[in-house]
Amino acid sequence: MDLTRHLHTFGYYLKRRFGETVHKLSLAGDFTCPNRDGTLGRGGCTFCNVRSFGRDPAALSISEQLAREKEKTDRARRYLAYFQAYTSTYAETELLRRLYDEALAGADVAGLCVGTRPDCVPDATLALLAEYQDQGSEVWLELGLQIAHDQTQALIRRGHGLAEYRDAVRRAHGHGLKVCTHLIAGLPSEDAAAVHASLATVLDIGVEGLKLHPLMVVRGSRMAAQYRRGEVMPWSLDDYAEVAASLIRHTPTQVVYHRVSATAQAPTLIAPDWCAPRWTALQAIGRLLTRDGGQGSALGQSWRPDTERLA
Repeated sequence: MDLTRHLHTFGYYLKRRFGETVHKLSLAGDFTCPNRDGTLGRGGCTFCNVRSFGRDPAALSISEQLAREKEKTDRARRYLAYFQAYTSTYAETELLRRLYDEALAGADVAGLCVGTRPDCVPDATLALLAEYQDQGSEVWLELGLQIAHDQTQALIRRGHGLAEYRDAVRRAHGHGLKVCTHLIAGLPSEDAAAVHASLATVLDIGVEGLKLHPLMVVRGSRMAAQYRRGEVMPWSLDDYAEVAASLIRHTPTQVVYHRVSATAQAPTLIAPDWCAPRWTALQAIGRLLTRDGGQGSALGQSWRPDTERLA
């Protein structure tokens, strides 16, 4: 199903920006996290296990990882280097410069997407990312907020709250950077109304992109033990699809959806099993958007892709 008919996808945004298909290539920069190394805590957030993303932060250089990832796709000639694993700004600025420079060295790499935490983006790092953007690279700062409620942030041992996120977005925008915010639907104590409240907060603060994720229970996380004790219950596919589609309908059409679901594979994935197939959730969400209206429709807006420019 082509979700571009119903929402402003990242693929659509990139094709309009570059005039051709551009793929993100996921990289591991051998970073850790202040919520793992003892600075804020040990063991990370209760839901976290980076292996759920299927990436191996092995001793491959950035250029070697890029070459490996390019071999997996034959549908693109240009790429974005996506520093995904752990907290990809959690290092001294000069080390970050070396890693980002290596990623951008190839003429076919058009930019950077950098995944991180709101409390790990000092001004020097933002200035570095803005420098790449000023040189013509496509740059996105991806901030893992997950939920906008401090009580739930504490429950999942996130190690920061909404204030840190608000400050990070303000400073990123001050440097002219685009922000993509990650939200998780189905966290403990959070119902559909709570997730909608988080979206409203994020939109009020200001954001250029969004990623929606269902809560997944993965092996090696604290949440895996909670799940076995019956303390955590991931949402059903129908419940997640209903909420995701509603969030999309309540999102202004200029906001870019980088992702509307997520997947993981066994043996890493414990629950829900519908997160294993790639297309299951996307098709369910697409059917609801077809039935009830696409992005922005709840706000009186109408998403219309420019199909002529994509031809």
